[in-house]
Amino acid sequence: MPKLSIEDLKKFREQARKADSDRRKKSRAIITVHMGTCGIASGAGKILDSLKELLTNCAIDDIVLTSSGCAGLCSKEPMITVELPDMAPVKYVNLTKDKINKIFNDHVINGKIVPEFAFAIGNETIF
Repeated sequence: MPKLSIEDLKKFREQARKADSDRRKKSRAIITVHMGTCGIASGAGKILDSLKELLTNCAIDDIVLTSSGCAGLCSKEPMITVELPDMAPVKYVNLTKDKINKIFNDHVINGKIVPEFAFAIGNETIF
């Protein structure tokens, strides 16, 4: 196999970015599980597994499930952010499997924010 050049790598990066961007534009929802060290220690791995199971069971293929690093709110972990088209992103905190089930059904599937589990909507913080 020939060695890859810097230009080859740049081309692959742009193709991957375009594919990811296209997938996000066509999605019904984007769910980000915050998987920094604090999130993992608080159970974010179990939250990610629960979401994978829900996605498998509902057989909907236009929901993007992704992960990120720390969101900077260690005391509120485990945490996810849900983004739906034409709606502000919502950050949900202190999650459990039961809370994830409700958020998935109410917000991701039906578009109704679950205020009792939400910490922030867009740039606003709920107290």
